[in-house]
Amino acid sequence: MSIDLRHFTTHDAGTIRTMLLDVHDDCYADQQLEPFHERERFGWFVDNWSAHPDFACVVAYDGGEPVGFAYGAPAAEGQEWWRKSLDPAPDHSQTFALSELMVRPRWRKTGASELLHTELVEQRPEAMAVLLVDSTHPKVQRLYESWHYKKVGEHQPFPDSPTYAVMLRDLHTPVTS
Repeated sequence: MSIDLRHFTTHDAGTIRTMLLDVHDDCYADQQLEPFHERERFGWFVDNWSAHPDFACVVAYDGGEPVGFAYGAPAAEGQEWWRKSLDPAPDHSQTFALSELMVRPRWRKTGASELLHTELVEQRPEAMAVLLVDSTHPKVQRLYESWHYKKVGEHQPFPDSPTYAVMLRDLHTPVTS
C-alpha cells in the first residue's frame, strides 16, 4: 500500500464534495437509514465546514482511489464551545476543530487514520485541537487518547445526534509516548 496525501482548501470544495460523500457512504453503509448518517445530511455538514475560509482537508489516496479524509477549520475566537466542559478553561484562545476523520473499511487498521490525522493537525498554528467521538465507540476514543487527546466532557450538538465525548489536545506541548 502506497498512500498519497493531498491537501485541499475551501477553494477546492466543489471538486472534492462528491468524493467526500462517497467515502462517507462507504464508511456508514450499515447506518444509511439513520437520519443523522444519511448522505444528504452529511452533505450539509460538508458544505458548512468547507465554506469556512480556513477550511483544511487532507485526503489519502491509494493509487487513484480515495482511502479516507480528515477535515476541519479553526473555531472562531471566543466561540470555542468546548470551553464550557472545563473549569477553568485553558488560557489558549485558538482552537482547531477536527470535524471529520473517516477511513473506508478496506483500509482500516492500516495506519491510514493516523497518517491523515497527523498531516491535518500536527502543523496547525492553533493552540488546541478539539473533536467529538460518539460515546458508544470506546475503541475510537482510546485511539484518540493514544494520540494525546483527553476527554473533557460530553456534548450532543443536535437533537438527533449521538452524544459525543468531547476530546481536547494541546498542539504546542511536546508529547512523549
